[in-house]
Amino acid sequence: MPQHVQGVIAPGRNEPVRVETIVIPDPGPGEAVVKIQACGVCHTDLHYKQGAINDEFPFLLGHEAAGIVESVGEGVTDVEPGDYVILNWRAVCGQCRACRRGRPWYCFATHNAKQKMTLLDGTELSPALGIGAFAEKTLVASGQCTKVDPAVAPEVAGLLGCGVMAGIGAAINTGNVGRGDTVAVIGCGGVGDAAIVGSRLAGAAKIIAVDIDDRKLETAKGMGATHTVNSRSTDAVEAIRELTGGFGADVVIEAVGHPETYKQAFYARDLAGTVVLVGVPTPEMTLELPLLDVFGRGGALKSSWYGDCLPSRDFPMLIDLHQQGRIDLAAFVTETIGLGDVEKAFARMHEGDVLRSVVVL
Repeated sequence: MPQHVQGVIAPGRNEPVRVETIVIPDPGPGEAVVKIQACGVCHTDLHYKQGAINDEFPFLLGHEAAGIVESVGEGVTDVEPGDYVILNWRAVCGQCRACRRGRPWYCFATHNAKQKMTLLDGTELSPALGIGAFAEKTLVASGQCTKVDPAVAPEVAGLLGCGVMAGIGAAINTGNVGRGDTVAVIGCGGVGDAAIVGSRLAGAAKIIAVDIDDRKLETAKGMGATHTVNSRSTDAVEAIRELTGGFGADVVIEAVGHPETYKQAFYARDLAGTVVLVGVPTPEMTLELPLLDVFGRGGALKSSWYGDCLPSRDFPMLIDLHQQGRIDLAAFVTETIGLGDVEKAFARMHEGDVLRSVVVL
């Protein structure tokens, strides 16, 4: 029978979020109801609130989450009630051309729950990234549930559900950072810092953090950056070149999602170097580059979707590395908050005061 729970919705473009009663249907075929234990406040949720993703309001926000599977629908065999899971927003289909070619991280037919969660009056909700986890419980496709070791606290584990995985994956999966490489990361929020962690994990010799906020640059040092550049007062491209013998970095990871910072990334890479765009642009943004420069510099210009991760492979691996002390996922958690504090968390994020606020239920 349907359940009533509390959740955070964005009612309209740039309107304050609010806590409402959400109706969660029983799971249908291929679906699962998950009791949420923790969910990170990600910049993508702010994009939803601002209408920068689409205008399918009202949104049930939250997607960077961990919790316990409460119930499953017909035909579900990959998870069962009681499983401790991280939610992921790319549940691969296994049948599309990318999956058949052995590249499921590019799956073109990822799926979500078919049923809709609603408000009490029947208004259908659009769950952020198909998850909607700023809620006591949520309904997802069972393939969006990735089992991991329950020994890791949910406020830590859940971060792999989006930002931390996106950044680490941008370095190790998309950018193919290797031993001895030079890496520059432009934008040192949660995703950028995770890219720094991933670059260090991959054995990069030099990791250059670029941002306009000295507080963020100081945090980046703690994550593994070997050098920092404040691009408000210094030309980022020239600084990166100077730090790399005049050549530019082997891999430049753009974690802002803005045309100007992308251009910095493009010109700060070495010949035949790689640019990785993991920052999320808004729909109206456009990019203009001289085509001759694109041709003449060679290399690769890549976009990183979710760090090109395969959740079933990457989430357990990174949890394992955290437990071994090789990466510190807890370092990303600035504060824990309640459901009613999400609007304040967005303000703190906008001001650069936090790496991650995490809602704990």
